[in-house]
Amino acid sequence: MHSRAAAAVGSNADEYAKDPICGMVVKKAGALSAERGGRTYFFCSPACKRTFEDPERELKSMRTRVTIALTGVLALAMLRAGAFLALATGATLVTWAPIPALPWFTWGVWLFILVTPVQFIGGWSFYKGAWEAFRRRAINMDLLIALGTTVAYLYSVVVVFAPDMLPVEVEERDVYFEVSAVIIAFVLLGKYMEEIIKKRSSAAVRKLMDLRPATARVIRAGREVEIPAEAIMAGETVVVRPGERIPTDGLVTEGASSVDESMLTGESMPVEKTPGHNLIGGTLNQSGLLRFKATRVGKDTALSQIIKLVEEAQASTAQVQRLADQVTSYFVPAVIGVAFLAFFGWWLAGAFPQGLLAFIAVLIISCPCALGVATPAALMVGVGKGAEAGILIRGAEVLERARKLNVVVFDKTGTLTRGEPAVTDVLPIGSASADKVLQLAAAVEVGSEHPLGEAMVRAARQQYIELPPVKNFEAIAGHGICGTVGDCSVVLGNRRLCLREGIETAAVEDTMARLEQEGKTAMLVAADGHLVGIIAVADTLKPEAKEAVAALRGEGIEVILLTGDNRRTAQTIAEQLGIIRVIAEVLPSDKARVIKDLQNEGKIVAMVGDGVNDAPAIATADIGIAIGSGSDVAKETGGIILIRDDVREVVVAIRLSRLTLRKIKQNLFWAFAYNAIGIPVAALGLLNPIVAAAAMALSSLSVIVNSALLKRAKISLA
Repeated sequence: MHSRAAAAVGSNADEYAKDPICGMVVKKAGALSAERGGRTYFFCSPACKRTFEDPERELKSMRTRVTIALTGVLALAMLRAGAFLALATGATLVTWAPIPALPWFTWGVWLFILVTPVQFIGGWSFYKGAWEAFRRRAINMDLLIALGTTVAYLYSVVVVFAPDMLPVEVEERDVYFEVSAVIIAFVLLGKYMEEIIKKRSSAAVRKLMDLRPATARVIRAGREVEIPAEAIMAGETVVVRPGERIPTDGLVTEGASSVDESMLTGESMPVEKTPGHNLIGGTLNQSGLLRFKATRVGKDTALSQIIKLVEEAQASTAQVQRLADQVTSYFVPAVIGVAFLAFFGWWLAGAFPQGLLAFIAVLIISCPCALGVATPAALMVGVGKGAEAGILIRGAEVLERARKLNVVVFDKTGTLTRGEPAVTDVLPIGSASADKVLQLAAAVEVGSEHPLGEAMVRAARQQYIELPPVKNFEAIAGHGICGTVGDCSVVLGNRRLCLREGIETAAVEDTMARLEQEGKTAMLVAADGHLVGIIAVADTLKPEAKEAVAALRGEGIEVILLTGDNRRTAQTIAEQLGIIRVIAEVLPSDKARVIKDLQNEGKIVAMVGDGVNDAPAIATADIGIAIGSGSDVAKETGGIILIRDDVREVVVAIRLSRLTLRKIKQNLFWAFAYNAIGIPVAALGLLNPIVAAAAMALSSLSVIVNSALLKRAKISLA
């Protein structure tokens, strides 16, 4: 950002906005705009707006350019099939004799034909980036790539077609077409990989938006009418039928139902809703008809706030990128200055040809081919190794703080637990057997869509218990169910249902309290008016969760449990896992705030989660880790995705991240060291451009070999 824009933003920020695509500061008045998630975005050009509205547009264009560049380089490699280094080095090692039948059609002409599309179609983005940077009075690596490759290309064109224009005699073998092509192909491939990461991440916001229904039913003028969901006004009465998503936040006024809030709260248990209970827009009404008063609409809803938090977290600039930009702003003008000084110095010394060769050698050897592949080469190997272990790493920015990571925050439901209820205890009372108690309870729950009922039916079938048919079935919202199994009248539910049916529960209160203290949902089973047992259901721990926590603590990393569940249940889970610090009863919109608070304490934080409610926290964390079985939004937001739904892979992912980051740093060191040594040697005229091209290619090869060594690293748990 140039100083005037910075001053303008600083003095009156309300008049200016940052283009979310290119980062350019634009004045809102008269700028192009678009709406998303209840927010307005402003753009510097129609191209940026189109990219925002269709994130895949630029990606498709770049894919075409990468294909052209790689095809051209592959064709060059085929021409140089007899050369030892071929594609990997771009060395000029073959004979430059013309084709006998076409004496004018030399190998130089062949190279010109092959490289020209690579130069101007594949490399178009570098010219465009350099021009945009120049317009903003900024300097970036695109300028150096465009200048270096263009000089190499134009010089080669003159050598092939008009060698007499040069003040010195040259041979056709002294062309640098392939140097230009290899630089463009490698760097463009690296940029393409980065764009994949950036563009795909925007899908998280679109998936969040998909949770909102397109239409809603409201009561207007005493009639039920269907309107667009965004047209709901605060205070209106909204009607939601079973199986429909709730269109906005509100307060239940009529009806009773179970609502699946897992996509926002992360809790697998459906929540019973009766008059007076709050509803969250985007959640799923399961069983009954509800009427509710809309309390928050549009951008004020909980879902819209989550969308906003995800967008803000994803739009933030990574620290490593800011550092790279800062280094580039000094490196590029320094290289250009050295190249011109070398040229004019030799010219003034009466050695124009030597000056021209020195100028070209400096630009060629300084072109960041090794820098361009330093990060993507290590990233490709790291990503491949991670994929073999069931881990997906989405980009280099995910790795920048892996080395200093000292806190891992786990969501509870679906992350450390299975995410679905299971029967944990069957306690018979009196002469009844455990199998009989489970049979009666499961029989009345057959066909139920309630997760607790499904858990009991599943447990009975796993034990091969026969389930007789049920008659006179009745569901009492918020209490339980009743039915007749054979000749036996069965009641299954909570204390209130038993009291309503005249069944005494005092004798089992201590047992019920103990089960509830353990974080379980306890249900009473009665037959013919007498208690016959208690069934406890809970979201059980994943078997590998305890090992994962122990391994993280062994790495010297603090583990924190973060959940929207009640503190008693969360504390019970934490004690079973060996987690000391628990942050419970946290609203979905507050999870990101908790992560920021930890970061403000100076901690480098990784967030592990699986639900929509975890998405802002995952995006806010220094390293976001999403469980593969979780929601698409969590996976799109996460920087690391665990495909196998095994939380032990969190440790493996952290180890792999650290190793990959170490390789990236090693690659960058060697790439800069190569430039630091090569540039002054080239400026002194001691480095022929041919040797410079070979050295540049060799540096890229060394970076690739160093990255390949990552495949041998051991990252699995001991």
